Amino acid sequence: MTRVLTMVQEGKIDADKGSELIEVLKEKEATGNKVSVKPAKYLDKTIKIRVVSAENDNVTVNLPIKLVKAVLMAGQSIAASIPQSEKYVKDIDISLIIEAIENELDGQIVDIKSANGDTVSIIID
Repeated sequence: MTRVLTMVQEGKIDADKGSELIEVLKEKEATGNKVSVKPAKYLDKTIKIRVVSAENDNVTVNLPIKLVKAVLMAGQSIAASIPQSEKYVKDIDISLIIEAIENELDGQIVDIKSANGDTVSIIID
């Protein structure tokens, strides 16, 4: 829960998403971290990653939720090794995104804005 509060404080997620994540974590803790089967409707959703930079190094990625969890860690390490995207992915907490997916959160789960106008958004829709 401390990590969620830190991300809210740093502006990586908004207070509503932070509150939602904390509630999910409390519920998960209370149920003994039981894994539940996700309804097909949620698995049909898409995770959308948007990077818009001041230098026009823009990235748009749309991935089905079914695929995301399997490739999320690999994708971050690949993006972190590419000089153009390295600075954008270093602040993304992949474990928080996986937690959001596992707990069926919707909407914007990451919103990063830099001083020079660069933005990174991750949305489950």
